[in-house]
Amino acid sequence: MRIDIITVLPELLKSPFEASILKRAIDKGLVEVHLHQLRDYTSNKYKQVDDYQFGGGAGMVLMIEPIEKCINGLKAERQYDEVIYMTPDGETFNQRIANELSLKGNIIILCGHYKGVDQRVRDLFITKEISIGDYVLSGGELAAAVVSDAIIRLLPGVLNDETSALTDTFQDNLLAPPVYTRPADYNGYKVPEILTTGNFPKIEKWREEQALKRTKERRPDLLDQ
Repeated sequence: MRIDIITVLPELLKSPFEASILKRAIDKGLVEVHLHQLRDYTSNKYKQVDDYQFGGGAGMVLMIEPIEKCINGLKAERQYDEVIYMTPDGETFNQRIANELSLKGNIIILCGHYKGVDQRVRDLFITKEISIGDYVLSGGELAAAVVSDAIIRLLPGVLNDETSALTDTFQDNLLAPPVYTRPADYNGYKVPEILTTGNFPKIEKWREEQALKRTKERRPDLLDQ
């Protein structure tokens, strides 16, 4: 998989890909992540990529020209399965979308900034619009990192135990059950006895029951789905 991220602030995105699971995935050649400075694609001598809104109003808007040049330049080199725009009014990101995107080959992610992008960018180039929640960030960079993390960890070979991702919260629309580790007894607070029996069919049944119980208590809306 290859992920190309278009941004005016690439420095915000460097550190998430230089540590832990994402770094290991890149080092193992399981994914490529490339950051593209949008200002490198403008013909403006001052490297300007934004301008005032037509019709007035507060906030600057990213211009279409540099975005078109960047996207078309990337597409001239390879095919892309999705061109994603990170925006508060996009489809709310969830595990289902992460699962779907993890099966793609090449993805472009455009980070919004200021007041957003010229609507013509969305009309002409974007195939999917994603929001990570009902709130507004200073830009789409952190949201792009969140989406990338959720996708990359699902790729085969990224996690040491690939079954781990299959039992994550939100897989099968359920929250994950409680988990415990040593010691079995900490100052009188004990691990549920069933988990220490070695009876794996019963343990799995207990986990399913706990996942359902936790979902009913905390996110009953997931059960409606």
